Amino acid sequence: MSQDNKNFVLFAVIAALILFGWPYVQSTFFPTANPPATKIEGGKTKVVPNPGADPAADSPQAIRDRAIVLRETPRVAIETPRLRGSINLKGARIDDLVLIRHRQTIARNAAPIRLLSPSGTADAYFAGFGWSGTGVTGPDANAVWQASGPRLTPATPITLSTTKGTQRFQLTISVDDGYLFTIRQSVQNAGAAPIAVQPYGLLSRRGASADKDSWTIHIGPIYKDDGGVHFDTDLDDVDEAPYSYRAKGGWLGFTDHYWLTALVPPAGAEQQLELRGPGDGRHQADYRAASATTLAPGRTLTQTARFFAGAKEVDLLDRYEAEGLVPRFSFAIDWGWFWFFEKPIFYYLDWLFRMIGNFGVAIIVLTVTVRGLMFPIAQRQFASMARMRAVQPKMKAIQERFKEDKVRQQQEIMALYKAEKINPLAGCLPTLLQIPVFYALYKVLMLTIEMRHQPFVAWIKDLSAPDPLTPVNLFGLLPFTPPSFIAIGIIPILLGISMYFQFKLNPQPMDDAQKQVFAILPWVLMFVMAPFAVGLQVYWITSNVLTILQQKLLYARHPELMAPAK
Repeated sequence: MSQDNKNFVLFAVIAALILFGWPYVQSTFFPTANPPATKIEGGKTKVVPNPGADPAADSPQAIRDRAIVLRETPRVAIETPRLRGSINLKGARIDDLVLIRHRQTIARNAAPIRLLSPSGTADAYFAGFGWSGTGVTGPDANAVWQASGPRLTPATPITLSTTKGTQRFQLTISVDDGYLFTIRQSVQNAGAAPIAVQPYGLLSRRGASADKDSWTIHIGPIYKDDGGVHFDTDLDDVDEAPYSYRAKGGWLGFTDHYWLTALVPPAGAEQQLELRGPGDGRHQADYRAASATTLAPGRTLTQTARFFAGAKEVDLLDRYEAEGLVPRFSFAIDWGWFWFFEKPIFYYLDWLFRMIGNFGVAIIVLTVTVRGLMFPIAQRQFASMARMRAVQPKMKAIQERFKEDKVRQQQEIMALYKAEKINPLAGCLPTLLQIPVFYALYKVLMLTIEMRHQPFVAWIKDLSAPDPLTPVNLFGLLPFTPPSFIAIGIIPILLGISMYFQFKLNPQPMDDAQKQVFAILPWVLMFVMAPFAVGLQVYWITSNVLTILQQKLLYARHPELMAPAK
């Protein structure tokens, strides 16, 4: 077998491994997109139910069973611009919360995202606050509290009060226009002897998130200690053994892909924070004061904690951090190591979206901006590539002349580079610079909620999901939905075409096997990129088109670069 044939066979094996092994790699390390939001059937766009939502997420009956549980106890309504729900007066729990600005699916009548549910439901998820200590027994989960009003709004805080033995307890709860609750815990010692008290807060969740935990998107426990925000603990870890630590400025909770709950203990005093798995499918995050406070008769102890329950909207997380309410809260989004690069890209993209009103167009403008900034470097890259093309006949002659002496062959080629003033690595620089840009954009589009359910044009109703329109079923005219690994959408096909023409403009290798490799590579990458979010594919297509225009411009301005060296 000739060397060229060996090279081609090797490439074919590698291509097969990529095509068949990539689904496993991407599901583990690089989740590609949200579940499909739509599908094309009979030539029409239909909404796909959210597999992680309530079974009837697109109808008013989505919370019917839960409503029965909610009617069993007295409640105080919660009404804010972003939240609806109620506080359970039995146990003083915040256990009923929906996010009215975010829907389960893109259907017009889709139910809002439900974050918290009361105990007794299949997906119980709630927060509670209380006291423990020596000489004091705080109200338990069966205690019924008295409320100062019927409704909690940003303008009307409420106070819950109850008495247990000789102690009087109060919870004054307020909420802002975002997702942050402020809980002022007070206990008055009305007895004749001193007591030692420790305020605490807990967050209980039954079951695991419907979202998938992966290398790049953490789902599960999240905590901040004095060293920073951490995503290295999962539910299996806390099932095996509780994770406990002390901190003065810590917080902890549970994160989904887009949603977050977090307990923020009173500031200033050291707290004992813990993540645990009590069993029965439940997990708990809690805190309590690291040491008890002695309270003399007639004295009152008051401490203020906070509770976040809502969407990980970047502007809100930044605001709470900037106002000193929750330390390092902007890192509740797992930006990763390159946060310093990703966040400016997000801010610029979000600004473009607010100015333009279409997220897909904003991605295109972002791409044009990035390529414009890199244009001087790209010019040098293309010039270097053109010079490489011009000297290929000389390189081929050297390879033929010294084919039996590889060391001498490399020495002569390096001498040729020096004589022709060619840097063989110069052509790689723009590509290397694009890698962090591409990865940063990938993280931004996958992590941030701002692109979720954002439409682009025509059949693209959700830029965070794969393209639903595929020729495999004749664009939805045939009555079946093809498997995802062959359902190559129109946008991925356009991506493959753009890569094909970009590769055609690159200097063609002298080796025939390498030519075959570069001829097939765009279509291999098309299959690899097909499951990714359309928003990321739009970025890559735009980048490829701009690269083609740059190459044509360079060769038009410097036609001598295309001429072979004499």
